[in-house]
Amino acid sequence: MRPMVMEEDQTQITWSSSAAANNTSSSSSYDYADALEKAILFFEGQRSGKLPSNQRVTWRGDSALSDGKSQNVDLTGGYYDAGDNVKFGWPMSFTVSLLSWADIEYQTDEKQTRQNLQTAIRWATDFIIKAHTSQTTLFTQIGDANADHQCWERPEDMDTPRTLYKIDASSPGTEPAADSAAALAAASIAFKTTDPAYSSTLLTHSKSLFDFADKHRGSYSLSCPFYCSYSGYQDELLWAASWLYKATGESEYLNYITSNQGWSQAVTEFSWDNKFVGAQTILTQEFYGEKKDNLAKFKSDAESFVCAMMPGSSSQQIKTTPGGLLYTRDSSNLQYTTGSTMVLFIFSKILSRNNIGGIQCGSAHFTATQIRAFAKTQVDYILGKNPMNMSYMVGFGDKYPKKLHHRGSSIPSIKVLQAKVGCNEGMSNYYNSPNPNPNTHVGAIVGGPDSNDHFSDERSDYSHSEPTTYMNAAFVGSLAALLAHE
Repeated sequence: MRPMVMEEDQTQITWSSSAAANNTSSSSSYDYADALEKAILFFEGQRSGKLPSNQRVTWRGDSALSDGKSQNVDLTGGYYDAGDNVKFGWPMSFTVSLLSWADIEYQTDEKQTRQNLQTAIRWATDFIIKAHTSQTTLFTQIGDANADHQCWERPEDMDTPRTLYKIDASSPGTEPAADSAAALAAASIAFKTTDPAYSSTLLTHSKSLFDFADKHRGSYSLSCPFYCSYSGYQDELLWAASWLYKATGESEYLNYITSNQGWSQAVTEFSWDNKFVGAQTILTQEFYGEKKDNLAKFKSDAESFVCAMMPGSSSQQIKTTPGGLLYTRDSSNLQYTTGSTMVLFIFSKILSRNNIGGIQCGSAHFTATQIRAFAKTQVDYILGKNPMNMSYMVGFGDKYPKKLHHRGSSIPSIKVLQAKVGCNEGMSNYYNSPNPNPNTHVGAIVGGPDSNDHFSDERSDYSHSEPTTYMNAAFVGSLAALLAHE
């Protein structure tokens, strides 16, 4: 993982869905059910720890089985967040929140798809619970990122230091603590009917983590330069309080939100670092649903975000590439595109659900249908309707990235090449290889094209060729939105 950034399976899997028959593979409509299944499958390729017997991504093996042992705590499991072998708790929590939000908003009729989605959520929430070892202790990173990034090794061969990083009362980190609280609160809603006991456990940890985050405030810096807080921690506190209010309905969280509404600000991104519009979108539904006038500022800020995205808006701030892709910045840009698109879908659903005619963006007016239609163009671009005629989801369509910046994908599977591949050998033989990755990391969304819609598919070009869990999680939300609408 690099600053502000983000990293394949020869096994062929047959997907089935009742929705698939309703989709065509024309230039303007794709098999969204297939794409959704693959987007979820990606998470199995990112797993750390002891793999289960029903593991579908068969080129992966067990890894990092001693994580936490140096401090007598079990920190196995969770996800490698990108193409490296470090477990960063902060972006992992954001990933969980997005996957849970998708599950809550668009409970799929396809039973197996929902089961796979909840399995993906639980793989991370189990880890977050283990990392929360006391009311004021949370392990936030496993692995020395600097040492890891000097090596090119499969997770199964990893021999770089598994250094442990944690926050506590004397060394706080409000952002990851609050983000973990948000993740567990969101997941508690997702599991409320399918596993009530687990849901209750998640909520207990969430409340404790929120108290820790709020009462021991301090900005997080342990992951720098890889995950540094640029937006401060107020967005994470509002994000967590919003999810806790949604999960519990308890007035203390609503009071917290309204008494701190001055923190809310209009933004132009939704990312692992900046959650303001996520909270604002949740609170917009509360504003309409229960006519809570004291949430009007959050609704206004959410509308501002939508206006900043929509082409034709007099207040548009995020422009599109010549091919029509929302382009925020040249650092794994698809993380911002997928995040924004997920918000646009949910916001349009809120307008429709509450019979709101639309929103005004200066002289332009946008209905829920128009917002949704624009969001769909972003999904279709990523799936192949773009100047490169390339899908930016690995394994989807006929043309997709073949040289991911991803260690495990780029080195033959340990089940094929059982000999250890060392740090330098991996770099010379595989990182620098001109050949496609031997393992197809099905479902992975890469960083995407540049501002001119060009994509070079080079392993060394991590800003464009590395996948991340949170990019995939946001895309899961957008694909689920399209399927739910059908």
